[in-house]
Amino acid sequence: MRLDKFLKVSRLIKRRTIANEACDAGRVSVNGNVAKASVKVKVGDVIEIAFGQKAVRVEVLSLAESTKKEDAKEMFQYL
Repeated sequence: MRLDKFLKVSRLIKRRTIANEACDAGRVSVNGNVAKASVKVKVGDVIEIAFGQKAVRVEVLSLAESTKKEDAKEMFQYL
């Protein structure tokens, strides 16, 4: 699954266009490497997103094309 789609489906970022912009700006990294929006995400990958002064690190637990709001939290785990 593409990184920008995972960020949107898991609700880490609200919109896919915003996820794309964050990736283009170099604020998203996968397994320690700055990632483009097209990077393929796998179960077990560690994603880090820089939101201003704060950074969020999560581990991918599952992938899904779409989820309900309640189930989105089960797609990742905060580190």
